[in-house]
Amino acid sequence: MKYYLISGEASGDLHCSQLIHALKELDSKAEFRAWGGELMEKEGAVLVRHYKELAFMGFWEVLSHFPAILSNFSLCKKDILQYMPDVIIYVDYPGFNLRIAKWAKTKGFKNHYYISPQVWAWKENRVKQMKLILDGLYVILPFEKKYFEKKHQFPVHFVGHPLMDQLPKYLKDPKFYKTNNLNPKKPIVALLPGSRLQEIRKMLPLFNQIATHFKKFQFVIAGAPGIKPKQYRPFIKSSSLNIIHKNTYQLLLNSSAALVTSGTATLETALFNVPQLVCYKTSPISYWIGKKIIKLKYISLVNLILEKLAVVELIQDDCKFEKLVCHLEILLKKDSLKKVKEDYLVLKEKLGGIGASKKTAQLIFDAIK
Repeated sequence: MKYYLISGEASGDLHCSQLIHALKELDSKAEFRAWGGELMEKEGAVLVRHYKELAFMGFWEVLSHFPAILSNFSLCKKDILQYMPDVIIYVDYPGFNLRIAKWAKTKGFKNHYYISPQVWAWKENRVKQMKLILDGLYVILPFEKKYFEKKHQFPVHFVGHPLMDQLPKYLKDPKFYKTNNLNPKKPIVALLPGSRLQEIRKMLPLFNQIATHFKKFQFVIAGAPGIKPKQYRPFIKSSSLNIIHKNTYQLLLNSSAALVTSGTATLETALFNVPQLVCYKTSPISYWIGKKIIKLKYISLVNLILEKLAVVELIQDDCKFEKLVCHLEILLKKDSLKKVKEDYLVLKEKLGGIGASKKTAQLIFDAIK
């Protein structure tokens, strides 16, 4: 069968690649065409657009790139009609995906959505449309099933979180320090400033200040897929600041703590038992609009799932040098580490076991077979 997948960011590329791998095990004649990244391409998908050409985040940023976004809508519709897939699989990225799904429904295509839009955070009115245009919705956060089924009478499948499949694959590499020219006598603080260039521009100058302050630690940036090494160089001004690419999970395994821009990275950091501070800044206009329409107590997935402030969140005006220094010093104390890791254990239990990609692939395959 022919599968068309649409993902708009690095985490979606990872989850889509796992889903493609699982679908190939079920369907020996499977063909894949996709919007995504290198991981999906490695699994055999023909890429139409790379996600780095799609990753516009924030209200002002979307508005300023509106002509490019309209062009992508047109290209996607035309490409789907030429390919004529048996199913279209959407992964997160709702601003683009839900519009394509609405159009695709009118053309008779089967729409299956893996990793639901976060309608429980904002734009709840999208649920009504989702019920009309989706043939299957596969959720990965434990509270989402209750949200959709009890509040909106929308049957969905809770398949567990795909990141749980990553944990057994990674063990600490004893050559990590040597391979990456790091000092084995200095503990590491990992820096995960985001997967979008606009996030990196906002966060790295601040992280550079922090690296200069904590002399006993070395700070290592996790290079994001799709962001070139040269794009980081203007921000690396401290000798205590390093960067590695394509090795984020090994970095987390070897880190004592992490400064993480909100997103999937907060959950990845928790699943590798690394104490973290969640740090986030955006443009003043985007933040002001976001505060008006997003009604959540927390922004990190860790805190949302645990339903409490398990990890400190420093957002916008709170995300400044003095507060980061203070909270990082507290985080690195032994009693703080113990409490954080206890919370992480509860988090893993709530996320369910392994096999999210296989479960989703089987459900989609059975639905369209």
